[in-house]
Amino acid sequence: MPALYVMIPAALLLVGVAVYIFFWAVDSGQYDDLESPAHSILFDDQDPRHQAAVKPDEADTDKEPPPRA
Repeated sequence: MPALYVMIPAALLLVGVAVYIFFWAVDSGQYDDLESPAHSILFDDQDPRHQAAVKPDEADTDKEPPPRA
């Protein structure tokens, strides 16, 4: 029984924090645009605006030497 005196206020506090975080996310616009992330995968990789994401690394240190014949 004494555990209930601790667990019930702790549970209510957790619910209150979860509700606060949910309303903060809604007010800050986290759920305004749910469609763009789903369509962003369809963008053309050849578009210059997306080249930074697909540009290969220029470092020669990562390359393996050619195999010997």
